[in-house]
Amino acid sequence: MEYEKIKRLKEEIKKIEEPRRTRYGNIRHKLEDIIIIGLCTVICGGEDYTDMEGFGIERESFLRKFLELPNGIPDSDTFRRVFERLKPEEVSRCLIDWLEITRDKREVVAIDGKTICGSGNEQHKAYHVVSAFVAENQLTLGEITVDEKSNEITAVPQLLDLIDVEGCIVTADAISCQKTIVEKIMGNGADYTIGLKLNQPGLFNDVKDYFDMFEKESSTTKSIEKDHGRIETREYFLLSDISWLEQRVEWCGLKSVGMVKSHVFKKEGAHTDTRYFISSLTNINEFAYSVRKHWAIENQLHWCLDVIFREDSSRARKDFSPLNMHVLRKTSLSLLNQAKTGRISKKKLMFKAALNPDVLLKILFR
Repeated sequence: MEYEKIKRLKEEIKKIEEPRRTRYGNIRHKLEDIIIIGLCTVICGGEDYTDMEGFGIERESFLRKFLELPNGIPDSDTFRRVFERLKPEEVSRCLIDWLEITRDKREVVAIDGKTICGSGNEQHKAYHVVSAFVAENQLTLGEITVDEKSNEITAVPQLLDLIDVEGCIVTADAISCQKTIVEKIMGNGADYTIGLKLNQPGLFNDVKDYFDMFEKESSTTKSIEKDHGRIETREYFLLSDISWLEQRVEWCGLKSVGMVKSHVFKKEGAHTDTRYFISSLTNINEFAYSVRKHWAIENQLHWCLDVIFREDSSRARKDFSPLNMHVLRKTSLSLLNQAKTGRISKKKLMFKAALNPDVLLKILFR
């Protein structure tokens, strides 16, 4: 079974355009070997191209069980040059297709952007990557790279063209509260819950004023969470009778407006936060679920990339290098999430994979 999955991964990698000049006959290392060693290194906690060379040297006999390695282990410069030139969108699509994680129809697909803080240099600003993340199985469906956060508005419709969201609930922050984006979501057969702030001042003020006056007319539900010395109570309000809202006809699929009040109690004190939303949902429980699940992209993707994989400390800056490393980290995170490990943390699982090749195989070809 493992060897079938290895074979399938190699076949997917062959779909990637070779960035090196093959006509001169000086290609010493196979592209599939370079990418698979790179992925294995990141799964085991490696952070750069020197680590890839070191991992390959230490685990060469293990790697030869499923890689050809016709000229041994590539050196760090070879890894660097290849990952600088590979097209990240092709690497991403190849690895996502290979993962083949089973999806449910009524998933929450959270869309949000993250800046790779250390990726800027004299030639370009730090890359900002907009990702679509399935909250239920912690899978990244796709990503689009933009120059800066303000360009998310144009990137989100492009991202939605690349992924399958039919039957899902798409969630996004207020920067994506745009008529073109909700129209694209509905056109793709999905529902939406999107944050509402003052970038849509007329709509925001109307919704806020209505909830201030008629909060008790809304459907409501509540959740309570206790964790790390804090208690957070969330009250969810959804109003599906929006005949009073003049702008409703301008927003494709708009069927409700929502409000969430969060009350946080800690030793240092308490505070309350109120947020507003537009949605195509009419069920209060679905609305509450979609709001909660949206935070998965921050807690289970962006936080893990920064804390577990130390992405913001990465020194990869040239050309496509930081974006390809970003793809390897996200793929590694998906594999770690899918591994059957009980209560062991991701960091400890990565350490075990570095120590024991059999653990790495189980993660890589689960």
